[in-house]
Order: sequence, then structure tokens, then C-alpha cells
Amino acid sequence: MSIGELTAILRQAILQVLIMAGPLLASALIVGLVVAILQATTSIQEQTLTFVPKVVAILTMLALLGGWMFSSLGRFTTELFRRIPEMAR
Repeated sequence: MSIGELTAILRQAILQVLIMAGPLLASALIVGLVVAILQATTSIQEQTLTFVPKVVAILTMLALLGGWMFSSLGRFTTELFRRIPEMAR
């Protein structure tokens, strides 16, 4: 296995992680921003007010995109296992 092949595999793995984590992080970011704006306008500084909506948003996104995420990760893992004999040479 050459350095180029190893670099390509690592690049694909990092891209896979970014693609899978992106929607979850984006939803938490948007909900956090909306809650922060609401807290700033109403002067309510309750810590649970920021935490609970983010958790609900992330769980909702996991429920909606969980099947796609697992199938995408399954395809990537299957491709890695398929490459194992080529890597041993």
C-alpha cells in the first residue's frame, strides 16, 4: 500500500465524517442562535433554555437522517473491507 492510497482512504474517511456530522451540527447551530437571540431580547439567562432545544433538535435530525447516515457509513465500511485484499499486496 502506497502513501497515496493511504492518503486517499484517510481523505475519504474525513469527508465521510464531515458529511455525517454536518446536518447535526448545523441544526444545533441554528437552534442555538435562535435561542440566543430570544434570550438577548427577553433578558432571560436560563442555562437549560439553551441546552434542551439543542438536544431536541439533534435527536430530531438523528431520527430523520439516521437511516441515511447508517447506510452511507455501511457503504463506506463495505468499500473498505472490499479493499483489504488489495491493501495486503
